[in-house]
Amino acid sequence: MLTRLLMRLFIAAAVAAVVGGLGWVYVKPPEGMRVTREGVPHLSPPVAHPATGEAIPLERLVQHYKGGGK
Repeated sequence: MLTRLLMRLFIAAAVAAVVGGLGWVYVKPPEGMRVTREGVPHLSPPVAHPATGEAIPLERLVQHYKGGGK
């Protein structure tokens, strides 16, 4: 009887922690989840240029394909 009660309390605490954590991330997302105006995450790694293979910022590649890049 006591074991079942403790297990239900543990499950309720785990569910509350998960729901609270997801709610917190939704309301105040971490810095790594924030994005620019074009939808590019701020902390994204460089990507390979399609023609030359050099490493360029992802935002520059997105601007190129949207028509704003050089």
